[in-house]
Amino acid sequence: MRVAVIGAGLQARRRAPAIKKLGDELVVVCAAHEETARKFAEEIRCEYSTAWDKVIARQDIDAVLVCTPPSTHAPISIAAMNEGKHVLCEKPLAKNSEEAKKMLASAKENSTALKCGFNHRYHPSLIGIKNLIKSGELGEIFYIRASYGIGARVGYAKEWRVDSRFASGGQLMEQGIHLVDLARWYLGDFSEVFAMTANFYVEAEPFEDNAFVTLRTFEGRIAFIHASLTTWKNSFRFEVFGSDGYAVSSGLGGSYGTETLSYGRRSLGKPFSEEVTEFRGEDPCWADEWREFKDLTKTPSDTSFASDGLKALQIVEKAYESAKLAKIVAVPG
Repeated sequence: MRVAVIGAGLQARRRAPAIKKLGDELVVVCAAHEETARKFAEEIRCEYSTAWDKVIARQDIDAVLVCTPPSTHAPISIAAMNEGKHVLCEKPLAKNSEEAKKMLASAKENSTALKCGFNHRYHPSLIGIKNLIKSGELGEIFYIRASYGIGARVGYAKEWRVDSRFASGGQLMEQGIHLVDLARWYLGDFSEVFAMTANFYVEAEPFEDNAFVTLRTFEGRIAFIHASLTTWKNSFRFEVFGSDGYAVSSGLGGSYGTETLSYGRRSLGKPFSEEVTEFRGEDPCWADEWREFKDLTKTPSDTSFASDGLKALQIVEKAYESAKLAKIVAVPG
């Protein structure tokens, strides 16, 4: 495919090499500031622009990668799909769920593929947990316990991520939405949520630096999620517990530490034994997600990946509502 990249930040720089690796052509990169666009274009050897509306109208573009702040996700994505372009849009899918619904409607109307960027689903340890659940190795799944955090860097409170003009929410929306998506991927749809948020360190209200969220499915399974800006050391841990055993994903590579998958079975005769697999080398998630997106362009009527983005966004919104009201809130079905 011939691809336009809108945005020149960290996510675009992570995704662009994966696109080239799979044999697709990076035609043009677009950023608000010309110097930023030019430097990134030199790195990935393509054209550059500062006008995304002109980029998406080009006839030599098949797909658009949207890696901009959430406030621009819907306008750019919808305009691109109206031009007949397939869209992979970074999470969260939109600034709010109403905008996300319009994006899904546009994909359907234009018969274009729309996918929300949830790259964590493609990490080998998290795929491993999915396979253990599907195979029945863990038995009936009881609950999930997950945490994701970074250390609030100097000046974080002045970044666009805590500016309501651009961002959708605080740390729960920024990183925690990955945990929400994974929990739903493993457990199914949730029926209710209870959440508490706090600003322990970063002065960025109403955007929280910590969120503590409990979700329950219609069947009574529980997911407890903690998204934090105050772990001081980058950390990721995702635990699944069932009637016959448990599985734990820890680390994501790089600054999060070596990615591992630990698996143990409930055993009366041999307690505390587990299998541990380490995943080293290049992170495959970016290429694997792009590969699935390419497959989706062949069947654009499949809106499940876009729906996943909408549902995760709705859950986070309801978590914020719960925190504000200090009570359990129902989640849209």
